[in-house]
Amino acid sequence: MAISNLESRAFTKLFELSPYQSGVLSGLTFGVKDLIDIAGHKTGAGNPTWESCHTEAVCHAICVEQLLSNGATCKGKTMTDELAFSLLGENFFYGTPFNPKAPDRVPGGSSSGSASAVACGQVDFALGTDTGGSVRVPASNCGIVGFRPSHGRISVGGVIPFAPSFDTVGILARSEKLCAEVSYVLLASEEKADVVEEVLILKDAFAMADEEVRAALEPALKRLQQTYPIRQVTLEDIFDFEATFDAIRQVYCTMQWAEVWSSLGAWIENSRPAFGPLIAAHFELAKKCDRTQIAEAVQKRVIIKNNLRSLLGSNSLLCIPTTPFLAPKKGSTAVHRSETLGFTALSGLASLPQLTLPYGQSREGVPVGLSFLANHGNDELLLRAFSDV
Repeated sequence: MAISNLESRAFTKLFELSPYQSGVLSGLTFGVKDLIDIAGHKTGAGNPTWESCHTEAVCHAICVEQLLSNGATCKGKTMTDELAFSLLGENFFYGTPFNPKAPDRVPGGSSSGSASAVACGQVDFALGTDTGGSVRVPASNCGIVGFRPSHGRISVGGVIPFAPSFDTVGILARSEKLCAEVSYVLLASEEKADVVEEVLILKDAFAMADEEVRAALEPALKRLQQTYPIRQVTLEDIFDFEATFDAIRQVYCTMQWAEVWSSLGAWIENSRPAFGPLIAAHFELAKKCDRTQIAEAVQKRVIIKNNLRSLLGSNSLLCIPTTPFLAPKKGSTAVHRSETLGFTALSGLASLPQLTLPYGQSREGVPVGLSFLANHGNDELLLRAFSDV
């Protein structure tokens, strides 16, 4: 039975948009992260100052138009962390959406309401955005499926820009099959794909993850070995520089902070918005980013992108834990954001599609996601590999 919005706090605005016509998504309902435009409604971005400074959207975002044109019904706007700048899902002004799989833990952000709405059974699927993990992390925390597409494959028209070279529209869904069906619509895909020939296990990622995460994912890895040829790889195998997850994170953060301030800095300086303490600290980092380091970060990103794409080729997948830690407890100070960004930055820096699947749980029943990355443009290969499981 679905959990009410009063309990879930997943939706900021409840309304219904009927589909334009019947289609492959007929009978399905969805929520839209409040970073994505719906005509006639303000896009609040999880921050009251932003909402008060902006007018109602004059048209739907492109991704919303695609879903309505294929038979789906929109049920409203879902909660987001302030301007998408968090992986926690605890909004200082509007509260924390409910994580039904782990009620004492955060749902993850910034697509917190979208993940909660799906996990609570309020909608069949939801739209989120993913720049540095904002679909993948909440999907993992809430025990549902989350998909970040190849950068540029799904339109971000009508989505508030954050860090444009990383921004994507992603999907959260209750099953692999449903996630694939929705993704094919947004990708305008003919659903043709090659067969996965090999899955590469990134040893460093599993070694860095907490013991609880490794133990939770061990049965899934054993099942994976019965389905695909498996090969172990390390960061040293992939990159022709001394790579660590921290070094990868630093490249990502330099570029993200610079892009965030380019996108939002003028509004922040002119409007002087009220932010919660954590988000204020994040924007201060973006403001103080050493922009003389951007050129070097772009060069390193090219190396990371080229090496990852060379590794994956046409038919391989890379497997990592979605996050190195269990979802933090509500109000916890040990949020591990830096370590998580080291994992999620891989697909962001290389513009790769990533699918996180609810393939594990801790001894206490906390969901643990297992992620797979494919080469850029190989979204269909990735989705089809697991949509019949």
